[in-house]
Amino acid sequence: MHRWVSIASDALTAQIDPLGAQLSSLKNRAALDLLWDGDPKVWAGRAPLLFPIIGVLAGGIYRLGSKSFQLPRHGFARDRMFSIENQDPRAARFRLNADAASLQVYPFHFQLDVSYAISGATLSVTTDISNQGDEEMPASFGYHPGFRWPLPFGQPRSTHFIEFEKDEPAPARRIDAAGLLTAERHPTPIVGRRLNLSDSLFQGDVIIFEEIRSRSVSYGGARGPRIKIGFPDAPCLGVWTKPGAPFICIEPWHGITDPEGFCGDFKDKPGIFMLTPGASLCARMDITLIEPFATA
Repeated sequence: MHRWVSIASDALTAQIDPLGAQLSSLKNRAALDLLWDGDPKVWAGRAPLLFPIIGVLAGGIYRLGSKSFQLPRHGFARDRMFSIENQDPRAARFRLNADAASLQVYPFHFQLDVSYAISGATLSVTTDISNQGDEEMPASFGYHPGFRWPLPFGQPRSTHFIEFEKDEPAPARRIDAAGLLTAERHPTPIVGRRLNLSDSLFQGDVIIFEEIRSRSVSYGGARGPRIKIGFPDAPCLGVWTKPGAPFICIEPWHGITDPEGFCGDFKDKPGIFMLTPGASLCARMDITLIEPFATA
C-alpha cells in the first residue's frame, strides 16, 4: 500500500493519491466531503488526470506515420505511479516521466509535473506537460474532477446547477455509443448562463462545450456554499455523470475525443497540441469553496 499526501489550509483539506497524482479527497473545515469517493460500483474515478489522450480513439488505435499504437480511454497517466517531488503542509508536487512501458504505446519522452497548492478556500492544480525528447510531441491533457451531487450542505439534488461566467451561445457536442464525437451540433442546454442539472441531460453521456468563452463556472444548490472551478487556459469543457449517480464531473480539457470515422495521423487529430523539443504546456485548474452570499 502507498500513502496519500495531505495538504491543508484553515478552510480546506486535500489528499492526493500518487497513483495517477489524483486528487482523492477534498473536505471543508467541517470535514464535509466535496469530492466523489470513487465507489467502484458506480464509478471508480475521483479526479483522474487525462493524458496523452482525452476520450477514446477511433477503432482503438492511433497512427503515427506508418506505425499504429493502442491507448485505453483517457490514456495511461491515471494508472501510473507518480513520484513525490516536493511536499509541505500546503503544497505538493508529483512527477511522471516516460519509461520503457510508456514508450511502447506512446513513443515520446514526456514529463508531467503536477502541483497542488492550497491557499485559503482555493485548491490550485497546475500541470506542466513537457517534451523531453528531440522531436515534436503531440498530446492532449484534461482534468476530470467529480464533485458530490448533491453537495453536503442540505440542498436537494434537484436544485443544483452550473453557472457559467459568460454567455455561452455556441452549440454543444455529444458522443456516440463508442465514445466518438458526432458531427451534429446541438442547441446549448445553458439558459441564462445556467445549466440546470438533471439526469435526463446525460442520457447521451457527456456534454461537450468546445467553444467555451467562460474561464470559470460555479456549481451548487440554490442556497448554501458553492464550488467555483476556474480553468484559465482550457479550450474545452466537459460535463458528465452517470444518470442517477451522486456525482457531477466538471472537466477542463486541452483536447477532445476522436471524431467518428477519424483515420488520420495522430498529429492531425482534433484537439491535439504540439510541443517542440524542450517546450511545455501549462494547464491549470482552481477549485474554490464559495461561502453563501450575505442576505439583507
